[in-house]
Amino acid sequence: MLTATPKPSAAALPELKANGRDLRIDACRGIALWCIFLDHVPNNIGSWLTPRNYGFSDAAELFMFVSGVTCALAYGKVWRCEGWTRVIRRTLRRSWDIYVAFLLLTLACALLVRIAGVERLADESNTRILLDQPGATLAHAAILQYRPVNTDVLPIFVLLHLLFAPLLWLLLRLPNVTLGASLALYTLVHIFGWSLPAWPNGHWAFNPLAWQLLVVLGAWVIIEGERVRPWLTSRMVLVPAVLYLVFSLAIVLSWRIKPLEALIPKGLTNLAYPMDKSNLDPLRLLHFLALAVVAVWFVPPNRQALTTAVMRGAILCGKHSLPIFCLGVLLTLVSLLALLDISEGLAMQITLSVGGVLTMIVAATLLNLIKIKPRPQPTAVLPMGVRDTLGWRPLEAFRRGPRELAGAAGQNVIIDCRFGERQSHGVLRVADELVALKADVIAASPATATMVANNATHGSIVVI
Repeated sequence: MLTATPKPSAAALPELKANGRDLRIDACRGIALWCIFLDHVPNNIGSWLTPRNYGFSDAAELFMFVSGVTCALAYGKVWRCEGWTRVIRRTLRRSWDIYVAFLLLTLACALLVRIAGVERLADESNTRILLDQPGATLAHAAILQYRPVNTDVLPIFVLLHLLFAPLLWLLLRLPNVTLGASLALYTLVHIFGWSLPAWPNGHWAFNPLAWQLLVVLGAWVIIEGERVRPWLTSRMVLVPAVLYLVFSLAIVLSWRIKPLEALIPKGLTNLAYPMDKSNLDPLRLLHFLALAVVAVWFVPPNRQALTTAVMRGAILCGKHSLPIFCLGVLLTLVSLLALLDISEGLAMQITLSVGGVLTMIVAATLLNLIKIKPRPQPTAVLPMGVRDTLGWRPLEAFRRGPRELAGAAGQNVIIDCRFGERQSHGVLRVADELVALKADVIAASPATATMVANNATHGSIVVI
């Protein structure tokens, strides 16, 4: 079905894809995973390569924001092509995968600490209580109230995927209202100190009620992309963003470099310190938003840059973000053990930093090689789209019909969803694309879209 009804679209990001994936998103996620690993290794010279030492925010903000972008793109495509039932199934399955990974990672951390036999490592990793009280601790881990150090982000993603289907439904219908509600919740967290229950100390390193804002913001940017971009590329936004980044850089460097401390007014230092990462301090949030504005201005979508060895490694890690994140947590423990037992010298820090990143790349490469691919089967291609003004029950029936017919013939069905804009030239473009696919059936609605598409394709539209 070809429709002239405007729809939220993944086209908010320029095309730069391989096998249906936007490689820049994978690259950003992979780089964030490297930075998270480098930052988690204590007293590590490698952390000077990450954003943490140059501003209020760090790779965690990027990772959460990109996750919102990824979910909006992935589940948005599933909704357009397969409906809400499939979206709910996908979100629940992904939530279960992350939940299982979290529990296995918790056990792996405890096992590694037990094998190492280093008392301080048990304290540093928050696994001592798991080793001393395994039954009670695992019970609290099962309901996401206990988390070893550096694993806090996984329970957030369990909750995120559980709730993303209704969140997407709201964003598609009331995007600005939904973002406003998310911002209101974030504000209330800072006013009243709201948080979810945690055990044993009641503390979340990443309070889900606060950090949800970045996920919602990432999804909102995808859905409202074309409307947001003119604002992001405005000089009125760029100038204060740059000034804020300079301010943040000066303050953070004064915390790290003693001679600079005397040059910064005490009042400014007290304003920014201590930085509340748990509840996503507003200064951190503003810093990330300023970075995003500068990135839109000065980081072009460069295909050539993604072909370098470093970026290919980042893309591979980003494609397998869940197992690579879990590996990074274990590599952090191994690195801490090496620093405690062998040496804390500069050479060891460099070796651990480089070795950890290379290990993540090698693991991602192996995962990419052994990934099981379904055997190709005969396919009946039926490019069609969905008009959102239809009720969901007739919509599901419309999709089910071609699949049942193809299933009886021992074939699969591919439903390719394309959407036009309000203007006729947008519908013409989509009509040309569908005809070029040599589709068996093209369905168009409403009447105006049918007329335009029919003229563009010389009468080859089947109206359903």
